[in-house]
Amino acid sequence: MQKNGGSVRIVPAWKAFLLYLRAAMIQQLQLRLLPEQAYQFPVLRDVVAQEIGVTSEAITDLRVRRRSIDARQRRVMVNLSVDVYVGEPAPAVDFEPVAYPCVEGREEVVVVGAGPGGLFAALRLIELGLRPIVVERGKDVHERKRDLARISREHMVDPESNYSFGEGGAGAYSDGKLFTRSKKRGSTEKVLRVFCQHGASTDILVDAHPHIGTDRLPAVIEHMREQIRRCGGDVYFQTKVTALKPEAKGFTVVAETPQGEHAFRAGAVILATGHSARDVYRYLYDNNVSMEQKGIAVGVRLEHPSELIDRIQYHSREGRGRFLPAAEYSYVEQVEGRGVYSFCMCPGGVVVPAASGPGQVVVNGMSPASRGGRWSNSGMVVEVRPQDLSMMTELTGLSDYATPALHPLAMLAFQEALEHIAWLQGGRRQTAPAQRMADFVNGRLSADLPASSYAPGLLASPLHFWMPRPIATRLQEAFRRFGRKSHGFLTNEATVIGLETRTSAPLRIVRDAATLCSPSLPGLFPCGEGAGYAGGIVSAAIDGERCAEAAAQYLAL
Repeated sequence: MQKNGGSVRIVPAWKAFLLYLRAAMIQQLQLRLLPEQAYQFPVLRDVVAQEIGVTSEAITDLRVRRRSIDARQRRVMVNLSVDVYVGEPAPAVDFEPVAYPCVEGREEVVVVGAGPGGLFAALRLIELGLRPIVVERGKDVHERKRDLARISREHMVDPESNYSFGEGGAGAYSDGKLFTRSKKRGSTEKVLRVFCQHGASTDILVDAHPHIGTDRLPAVIEHMREQIRRCGGDVYFQTKVTALKPEAKGFTVVAETPQGEHAFRAGAVILATGHSARDVYRYLYDNNVSMEQKGIAVGVRLEHPSELIDRIQYHSREGRGRFLPAAEYSYVEQVEGRGVYSFCMCPGGVVVPAASGPGQVVVNGMSPASRGGRWSNSGMVVEVRPQDLSMMTELTGLSDYATPALHPLAMLAFQEALEHIAWLQGGRRQTAPAQRMADFVNGRLSADLPASSYAPGLLASPLHFWMPRPIATRLQEAFRRFGRKSHGFLTNEATVIGLETRTSAPLRIVRDAATLCSPSLPGLFPCGEGAGYAGGIVSAAIDGERCAEAAAQYLAL
């Protein structure tokens, strides 16, 4: 009922409800806007006010819940999911933090490796009332940074502290991208919330392709480590596991430290060593732990000027303009029965030396949070299946294996051989062999090379000639097709840098599908990317949580 002058007008119930909602409400909107509308809060507020029929001043707050860029058409649009608060405040926090209890004196689980799989396993163990002991062969995330600088400055690779080994694992200093398609294995949302709880921007809860940034991720990792310690867990650095000794109840885990050998005892072990711990693979093989062959992808790191990629992807001579972020791309083709695809695309990023030992050249990419660099890069890789190894035995020395397609370590040996060839082609330093993109496609040696973000330096080399032919020819054909799809992509302004070999683990450590436990060593839980069950930060984190839950169940039984 509403008073209108001296009369009384009856208002239908549904209209009364709408009037109430406009006075105080939370409303969810799905919007499709221009970049200048989506990325300027005052403009966005005006658009939302018009959409719901209130004044801009009536809106007390807006919270963007999802954001994605649609650049498929000539006009780039931004898709938003927005919560609108009218007449009431927005919640103080955007997520419910996880409660971590004190676990001092509780049953212990050793977690080998402090990458995303190991850190999330440790935090989940705490949630479940178990005490994690995290042992990491490398240094803490800040000490590690000095050793990374030495790779570029002095061409010296510390085999225990590099882009693969150390607190945070391979993701800490190689981008911090959090996009994953592995949504069936666990809660990706929880992983993102845990990152936010430890200092990451809540933008990662919003963006379709969330990204923390190499410059910000180390502080987040440090906060996660301190959370483990505050709850009564332990984290040890420069502690390299050398043996797992089964006992009647659990394991003795033997490790080398700067002070000498140390032994840890625990009821279960979560093995989250990452895909570059080749000594661990060989130790497990020598001790009859079940492993199996697995395919990988091998190729190069392709670097373009970021302005060029912006112009191509956003269909504009002005590139990204004032409001859009550095452009991403994703390409995939089937060439002669094998997938060729872009991998780990880093807008506005840099190419980094990712070798984990002497006599290797391996490249990877990373981006700061701003993604504001002069170059954009991506892995461009070719699928390699175990049966393909028989075609490449002479080049890579795999003739040592009677049947490379079946031997668990053959793909690892293939990786190692390629990385050593790249080191030789790069002048026996961390200088990377490189070639202009169009020259690579046309089989020509580049007389010179463009400027590059790769700090140790590039050396012109005929990658098309010395790379395994099944990989080089498929890359050449895929680049031609990518160039036809995106005018300007195939260009001599871009640089092909070798080699990208660490896309995933070269084998799988067998575990039971139901219990996640190794059938060879009861109580050992192979975990994450290094065990062959994940690919990237988020999927490794999810697998870490699953292994923690499986270990807790094992100990309860």
